[in-house]
Amino acid sequence: MNIGQHRVVITGLGAISALGIGAVAQFQKATACTSGIAAFNRATAIPVDLACAALISEPYMLNLEASTLGMFDRVAHLSWLVANEALEHAGINGLSQEDLERSCIYWGTGFGGSGALDNTYQDLFLKGKDRARPFTVIGAMANGATGLLSMQSGFKGPSLTYSTACASSAHAIGEAYRSIKHGYCRRAIAGGAESLFNAGPLKAWEALRTLANPDQENIASSCKPFSKNRSGLVLGEGAAALILENLEDAQKRGANILAEIVGYGSSSDAMHITKPDFMGQARAMRLSLEDAQVNPGQIVYINAHGTATGVGDISETQSIKAAFGDDLARSLHISSTKAIHGHTLGAAGALELLITVQAMQNNIAPGTAFLKVPDPECDLNYLPEKSLELPIPYAMSNSFAFGGSNVSLLLAREVG
Repeated sequence: MNIGQHRVVITGLGAISALGIGAVAQFQKATACTSGIAAFNRATAIPVDLACAALISEPYMLNLEASTLGMFDRVAHLSWLVANEALEHAGINGLSQEDLERSCIYWGTGFGGSGALDNTYQDLFLKGKDRARPFTVIGAMANGATGLLSMQSGFKGPSLTYSTACASSAHAIGEAYRSIKHGYCRRAIAGGAESLFNAGPLKAWEALRTLANPDQENIASSCKPFSKNRSGLVLGEGAAALILENLEDAQKRGANILAEIVGYGSSSDAMHITKPDFMGQARAMRLSLEDAQVNPGQIVYINAHGTATGVGDISETQSIKAAFGDDLARSLHISSTKAIHGHTLGAAGALELLITVQAMQNNIAPGTAFLKVPDPECDLNYLPEKSLELPIPYAMSNSFAFGGSNVSLLLAREVG
């Protein structure tokens, strides 16, 4: 394939989260505004004061050998589960050697194999053992999931891991898009995964004091993005994968094209490690619009980052106004699905983009669950508690991370 400009389309989806197993389950729960958040009930070696979480319900099935299961961390297991679903959904199989060598993996994770590392600390410091488990390094390393995806899929092109906190999988998808667009690869498994419900990471998040207080009346409604009575984010685990291909290859094999990625904007605040800068976020949105050569007025729906933190939701409201202008910003339909699947950190960008793809396909913009008390400082149309049927020719998905990393991805429904 010649180096040049290629259009990039999405042909397969796979996902798992507290909302259920499979890509379809995510969208069904998102449009029904049905929450997967519950009381935290997973045992940890050290007591953790975590009131609510978005945990994946067991069991889930994997077509992995026992030795492979034991070697890799849970985050890698979830990664292959969703990548396998996406590959099957896309109908990709029987690729030639040349095609495999031009097939790539772009994967994101914030905490990587935190379970493998946490187990080692327990063995050494709680149980008094004098050695770590043999495959601790493989389980803990950030690119463990990426390596497993490469081996299971047979993809022999670059396999790259991105770790930019909450923007990890959004960056992975954006960079996969660029690689295919400029002809460096033909197709890619792109997305991310996170599984961090282990004592060490949870104690760290507890200390940061950004987690939501449990809703005493309904714990499932503890995450309230853009609401006046929001109290913080709810941690979730999950994974999502998208199959990206150049348009020529997808059409040649008769693939079902779900959407086209037309824009990718990435920026850094260069201001503060945890406090967001709305101008940096707005810059990412403007860059995605410029990349797509799309008029801002053509955007119908935005899947917001919307973590339900006090500062974050206000900053995002300001950033949308800065990127689109006040009047146009008020005409947008915007929602945060984190209200129901929690903040899946390194998997968030991919999971939310996957839901956005399905929103475009079904002409339904998911509502923002539990937004009963409007915040005057978050005064855009955040679709409170109810999804809306409307055509969505263009949609945007935003991911903003600690470290000041911002990503905006822009999708088109029709591929002309």
